[in-house]
Amino acid sequence: MILAPLSELNGRYPVFVVAGTVFVVCQALCGVVRTLAGMLVVRFFVGAGASVFSSMVGGVIADMWDARERNMPMAVFSGAVLAGTGAGPLVGSVMAERLAEGNKWRWVFWHQAVAGGLLMAALAVMWRETRGSVVLSRKARALNRWYEALEGRGYYGVWVEEGMGGEGDEEKRMGTTQEGSKLRRIRWVVKEDEERASLATMIRISVTRPFHLLFTEPVVFFFSLWAAFAWGVLYLTFGSVPYVFQTVYGWPLSGSGYAFSAMVIGAVVATGMGIWQEKLLRHPKWASPAEDGTNSSEEIPSPLPKLPPSKLDPFWAYLRAHFPPSTPESRLYPTCLTSTLLPLGLFTFGFTAQPQLSPAGPLVGIFLSTLGIFSVYLAVFNYFADTYQGYASSALAAQSFCRNVLGGAFPLVTRRLYGDLGPVKAGAVLGGVAVVLTGVPWVLVLLGEGVRGRSGFAKKLVHT
Repeated sequence: MILAPLSELNGRYPVFVVAGTVFVVCQALCGVVRTLAGMLVVRFFVGAGASVFSSMVGGVIADMWDARERNMPMAVFSGAVLAGTGAGPLVGSVMAERLAEGNKWRWVFWHQAVAGGLLMAALAVMWRETRGSVVLSRKARALNRWYEALEGRGYYGVWVEEGMGGEGDEEKRMGTTQEGSKLRRIRWVVKEDEERASLATMIRISVTRPFHLLFTEPVVFFFSLWAAFAWGVLYLTFGSVPYVFQTVYGWPLSGSGYAFSAMVIGAVVATGMGIWQEKLLRHPKWASPAEDGTNSSEEIPSPLPKLPPSKLDPFWAYLRAHFPPSTPESRLYPTCLTSTLLPLGLFTFGFTAQPQLSPAGPLVGIFLSTLGIFSVYLAVFNYFADTYQGYASSALAAQSFCRNVLGGAFPLVTRRLYGDLGPVKAGAVLGGVAVVLTGVPWVLVLLGEGVRGRSGFAKKLVHT
């Protein structure tokens, strides 16, 4: 909540490096501490360091790609998140079972510290700043140093024709020529640098802006609630999958870990679906020849010419008229359908988790739930990046806060939920909540333009 919005002011790179270093160091310490209190402290900092990446990547992608190119990197990132979430307990369960003797279990943490350290070293060396205002500020300082070096050698200012500088320019006039040019002392200033406040003010803004968006922007609030539930279900699987496969089917710890391979496969398939849905929105029969609200210079050429309305069949004409692919809500069109896979997967996992039935049923449920969670995750990232643009990290930090709250709370009640209610009733409860929340994208698809029109924050971004 603090570091992700702060990156919008001071840049992504230092925040990534500091947060990643904290994550790696504390992950290594998890294998060293011997008390519960010590473990809770280092795990807190592990979570704090890791959460920065999930909050900031959406902003980084918004920095590097425009709206029409953003879906594929978002889809790849979202798929990697879910695949890693499934691979973690899969590898961890095998390691926990095979390294149970002595202190070998500590390698569950240490191997993550080694992998994280290598990745952080690569990031620190190879990655470059993506925040536009920060890059411009560095260029301005470099140019100003160059001008200062010229002045040190006796070259004062540059000749500028009259009329090129408007009133209010802060360059100092040094003289004129007979031809009407003026000698001016040039210094470059970035608007964001002039508006930069004190460190205390920046921290205050970083902390308050995500909560301001969360409680004043209905879009942020309901999308955060929707994403938080999906994320809570994802973390619920850490307890529910081993519980079901060990108690219902009698699988060992490592065997229940292998069940997470369904999540990894689901993430790979979902990534392909996420990339394909963007190609569907660019279908020449759907995309308008002159899309409203889209810069023609930013459009990605379609492999086929966009057809005029007179050459469309009724189906495509209806889609183009009522579901234009150029609005931010177009990110939600496929999600209105694919998000239903989350409740379907929850129902399937719960209702088929019975000893007289094949374990393939719950595995299919995990697979379908992963597809649904991916669609929710990708839709929220894309929609926030399109709607809140340069402040996407603040909006994503708000939903990340909600996601992590439920992601931390759901595993605490997993055993009670499935132990007291049983897999069938637990699946019915979770699936029922998921069914209700699938209405969120439909509301925005039907009323999104009006909702954004009443948002003071979104309107301000449109006019900047």
